[in-house]
Amino acid sequence: MPLETQGKMVRVLQDQSFERVGGDTRIRVDVRVIATSNRDLAGEIAAGRFREDLYYRLNVVPLRVPSLRERRADIPELARHFLRRVAESAGMPHRDLALDAETALQAYDWPGNVRQLRNVMEWLMIMAPGPASAPIRAAMLPPEIVHGAPALPALDGAADLLALPLREARELFEARYLQAQLVRFANNVSRTAQFVGLDRSALHRKLKQLGIQLDERSAGL
Repeated sequence: MPLETQGKMVRVLQDQSFERVGGDTRIRVDVRVIATSNRDLAGEIAAGRFREDLYYRLNVVPLRVPSLRERRADIPELARHFLRRVAESAGMPHRDLALDAETALQAYDWPGNVRQLRNVMEWLMIMAPGPASAPIRAAMLPPEIVHGAPALPALDGAADLLALPLREARELFEARYLQAQLVRFANNVSRTAQFVGLDRSALHRKLKQLGIQLDERSAGL
């Protein structure tokens, strides 16, 4: 919004009245304003692009909506919600998400937030191969989502495990398993420990032993 228009908004909010373009009569208004922004308004004010007086006029009851990467535990349920909506609106059979797909979705940072997640679910309903009875697997997700997701433990005799001595293979399996579970539970150590059957301190020791660093952006400790 141009600074000139911001000034007009300040006057409307202050006086609860305005004049139409070309008019000479003040028109009273009785409104409540809900404003939203995806920008850092404090930074915009410091840069001179947003009026401080308008900010304080609007910032009466602030509500901060966290990004998806801050609420990774919510991603599977949101994804399933969008899958159901797409299936119902298009008259298509519903498909579920496999655990490896959930983990990959939770590992992705979602720069486009909920709108991007919804678009990906629509894409999957159209493009994911296989019958409707088969769950959507991680390999079916767009490449930018699959890239960087922690690999789930290989239970089928994968070459990387078979080529290692027992101790190293066990450590590799444990590292992959715990990385996947941490992503699944949004880095919440307490919930992860409860699920894997360890107490919290034991899980911390195991993570340190395996060299696994917690992602502090989303850690719920």
